[in-house]
Amino acid sequence: MRVQGSALAGVGRAHGFEVETEERGVFMKPKFPKRAVITSGMPYGDKHLHFGHIGGCFVHADIYARFLRDRIGKENVIFVSGTDCYGAGPEVKYKAAVENDGFTGSIQDFVEGNHLAQKNTLKKFDISLDVFGASALYEGGELQKALSVQLFELWHKNGYLRLEEVEQFYDDENQQILNGRQVEGRCPIAKCKSATAYADECELGHQYSPRELIAPKIASTGKVPSLKAVKNWYFDLERFNAALKERQNLLADEGISRKILMTNVADFLKDPAILIRIEDITNLQAAISQITENLPQSDKFDKNIDEEKKSATLIFGDLKSREKSCEILRNHNIRFRTGTTLVPFRLSGNVKWGIPVPEKDGVCDQTFWVWPESLWIPIAFVQQHLKNSATNFENWEDWWFSEDSQVYQFIGEDNIYFYAVAEMGLFMALNEINNRNVQSCLPKTIPNRHLFYGTRKASSSGTIKPPSAEELLEHYTAEQLRMHFAHMALHSNSVSFNPKAVLKEDGFDATLAEGNLLTNVYNRLVRSCFYTLQKYFDGKLPTEISPATRQTAAKIIEDYEMAMYKFEFAKIIDMMDVYLRDANKIWAAESKDENKKENKLQQTLANAFYVVKVAAVLLHPFAPEGTERVREFLAIDERLWDWRHIHEDLLFFMKDDHKFKFLEPKVDFFYKKW
Repeated sequence: MRVQGSALAGVGRAHGFEVETEERGVFMKPKFPKRAVITSGMPYGDKHLHFGHIGGCFVHADIYARFLRDRIGKENVIFVSGTDCYGAGPEVKYKAAVENDGFTGSIQDFVEGNHLAQKNTLKKFDISLDVFGASALYEGGELQKALSVQLFELWHKNGYLRLEEVEQFYDDENQQILNGRQVEGRCPIAKCKSATAYADECELGHQYSPRELIAPKIASTGKVPSLKAVKNWYFDLERFNAALKERQNLLADEGISRKILMTNVADFLKDPAILIRIEDITNLQAAISQITENLPQSDKFDKNIDEEKKSATLIFGDLKSREKSCEILRNHNIRFRTGTTLVPFRLSGNVKWGIPVPEKDGVCDQTFWVWPESLWIPIAFVQQHLKNSATNFENWEDWWFSEDSQVYQFIGEDNIYFYAVAEMGLFMALNEINNRNVQSCLPKTIPNRHLFYGTRKASSSGTIKPPSAEELLEHYTAEQLRMHFAHMALHSNSVSFNPKAVLKEDGFDATLAEGNLLTNVYNRLVRSCFYTLQKYFDGKLPTEISPATRQTAAKIIEDYEMAMYKFEFAKIIDMMDVYLRDANKIWAAESKDENKKENKLQQTLANAFYVVKVAAVLLHPFAPEGTERVREFLAIDERLWDWRHIHEDLLFFMKDDHKFKFLEPKVDFFYKKW
């Protein structure tokens, strides 16, 4: 990105750019951290992976992790994820497996089987995780238990937690408190578009009290649950309202956060509100005035009346005033919906399958609610990696809360509230406790929009069952799918996935389109280079690369780096498509030119091999298997991927007696399934 005027030279660094002064202006070059942690949204331990897990999250996280390893050094990058083992979801699925499928093991056995299946699938898709752990299993699980207690004690000691008695759903028949997905209904938050809501949060992360859930029913029986008063620990998320708004402003100034993130977070930072609709009334103003005269009205209380829609929005200055008003309206049988706002974030629950919460203030026999516990499990996985590596950075905070490091979290849009709101509050509290600025070194959240199967959202809990990730590999290679998922532009739009080979439909299969860039366009160029080198030049590489070829490569490297900084993977594939197709056109035209054939071909070959080299580096994060095969035949070591040498030609990596690997006829660098 170039900006005219040297006055901006000091601005770029504040927004994550390095600044290089040029004769005609200021070049804003993206600045990457010295160290990085990449995380990917974790699948529940009650299922195998479907294509949405892979295409909607893991591929994108893996591309960025691989890029950063090349860009800043693989020793400076940790890529972690794992199976989210605990909670009501696995309990429900485990019970069904025992009753309906004859499963005879423990719930831990059930979860472990799913974890191992998930791990195997990720390996088949070349997802290069340093740790794929499990919150209830192995070393990572033990570290998570210790970390959960440590963090709880910190927040409790420093006054960030409060104990509240709230109503929870109760199964009278089985005498059991119900949590999470054990209860289903409709979200009470106005204008919410989630298909399903659970005990006290919906699919989009809206939080509410169980009493507000519309049409609740017990998931396993379909019966209506009762309500029972229970004490739970809550994190005081409202305390960080101003800090979260400040973070919104900082992200807006930086200018690379996705629109869906900024919009959703802003929605949760609204003032507490109640929406009332009154039909068949002539004087709405008088009716609303009568309703509100007995409600608590702080200095910030306001009301917006819409005569046309027969509705009014009551806005409160604090959450307690709104909650008291809800109780009054409910007692007077006045129907209402609440708006999104910050509410206390529940940390504990009563699900048996969970990590025990330390006993405090006479409250015992509680476990951590799975959502907050899953927000800090990546830290335990980083601890696990550091314990088993030769790194000098033994303290996880050197990776998680250091100015030299950055955490990148790739998630689905449904989870924005948890990662970009609740988690930020939890970590802001840790910063305060450790006398750091609350805004320092917080993770970057990279949400993707929905990945649809046909016209329906891909969800294993939905009515339309998506194909498993393993099933896709029966019809496509991992690299064909990686390229297709990366090109879906999920950063801005929900996208439909229509794998015709799976659907058994005729016609053009769009799933193959991006993979054809590898199997057809790039493959053709690489083969042409090797066969020509072997036929005419006895395997000796011509040295002179034209200035135009270097200039074109320098421009795409610059644009690629900026696109990576902005997580614009679809844009990168489009850039590479133009770059490689242009290179093929030049090869086709110049390699067949009979005028001055030897000199012309020598120059053409030198230029083409340079394009092959540059393309291999830039496509390495997207298609690791095929590009590694290119490196193998070039007979160059892994320095090829090092961005410190991104502009060097092939001779930089070769000794005088260098020999390319001989390419037999009809050898492909990038494979097709059929």
